[in-house]
Amino acid sequence: MADVLVLGGGLVGTAAAMMLARDGHDVTVLERDAAEPPVSVTEALERWERPGVAQFNQVHYMHARFRHVLDAELSDVRDALIANGGRVYDPIVEFFPPTIDDRSPREGDENYRVVTGRRPMLETVFAGKAADEPRVSVRRGVKVEQLLAGTSAVDSVPHVVGVRTSTGEEIRADLVVDAMGRGSKLTEWLTDMGARPPYEEAEDSGYMYYSQYFRGALPQQLGRPLIEFGSYSILTLPSDNDTWWVLVWGETGDQPLKALRHIDKWTKVVRAIPSKAQWLDGEPVTGMVAMSGIMDRYRRFVVDDKPVVTGLLAVGDAWACTNPSLGRGLSLGMYHAQKLRHLVRSTDGDPAATAVEWDEITERDLTPWYRTQVQMDRARVQAMAADREGREPPAPAPDDIQAQAIGAFFTSINYDPDCFRAFLEVMGCLTTPMELFGRPGLFEKVIAASQGKDPLQPEGPSRQELLEILA
Repeated sequence: MADVLVLGGGLVGTAAAMMLARDGHDVTVLERDAAEPPVSVTEALERWERPGVAQFNQVHYMHARFRHVLDAELSDVRDALIANGGRVYDPIVEFFPPTIDDRSPREGDENYRVVTGRRPMLETVFAGKAADEPRVSVRRGVKVEQLLAGTSAVDSVPHVVGVRTSTGEEIRADLVVDAMGRGSKLTEWLTDMGARPPYEEAEDSGYMYYSQYFRGALPQQLGRPLIEFGSYSILTLPSDNDTWWVLVWGETGDQPLKALRHIDKWTKVVRAIPSKAQWLDGEPVTGMVAMSGIMDRYRRFVVDDKPVVTGLLAVGDAWACTNPSLGRGLSLGMYHAQKLRHLVRSTDGDPAATAVEWDEITERDLTPWYRTQVQMDRARVQAMAADREGREPPAPAPDDIQAQAIGAFFTSINYDPDCFRAFLEVMGCLTTPMELFGRPGLFEKVIAASQGKDPLQPEGPSRQELLEILA
């Protein structure tokens, strides 16, 4: 069995550590933040600070994929989340469209259920379970500053055998896993040790977010959680211990929308949306929580069919990250950690083969999600800008079959039970859109269900009405 070093003690890093430890590996987790996790969820919500996780107190939602991974790999962690107030939420029950006549339950509907909650609750539970894991050692307050190189397994490619900390301590391992999230400095460290830089793409998603969360009896979800209105969007999500989030966002350059940072203005906007107003009927737990400057970023560590490094694998947001508008980050990060466990189980220990295989797995199973998110971000920003400027959003080109199919799909989910369930598969990070439209008969069903039908845009303030509310 191997000694494994996991850099980053967030949810994905801790989950990866527990999975690998349960396969017999000795795992050390190095976490930059020094504060020990509180004993109780209540304490965590009141006083735990995680400066290394910029989005620690922001909106979080765990999709069905997150629960699927826990069911398969860490069922005791799932049970502990529920025992600590994690919300078990069934999208089939909560927002099945009233326009669909066939409301009969189907075999497999349980696949869409989620277990979700706020980040402090989730991290408290994960940290507690990791502390009880015999082969996991979590060291907090340890800042990694450099990678250690050993004998190369591939000519001219550095092989990582550990790290050097800010105190000069050298910690060695057979495998190093980067789970440091958005703040990962891996590219910089690789350059410092003479490696070729990984292939990288990065762009600002162009959104600014304003949210607040409430406590009380969970409001009814009237229609889809996410609704897009021209130059702004609104999202309502359940959370743990009788709480929920309400999130409104718009384009970063939309100056009038910056008034949403004022709770009275923000409240007026939400109250003006009939299908969302009831989500204000609770006890506010926070003031306004704002966020912007979120990057979509993607890295690939095999370039020209050759790894840029061996002995080190990036997982979750350290590999690729997107804006949080669809809340996929942690769910896909957990999926990535699960893939890592299975790779380590099956590998023969060849560092070069492991690096190449990890790249193949990531490209096949994770990268399509990143590409889809970026495509959706770009289209949404264009639509927001068009509404802000008083013009029609660009229509799909006549030969853009994919864009036309997506438009038809979002209409069909209001009228056909199979299309609606297919939508839940995508939103739950269970099936990529490409896989979905490759399913025999689905495309034809989407076209038939959407033909001549109203897309059912919910009622909400127009651009001019929005400006009047914010003035």
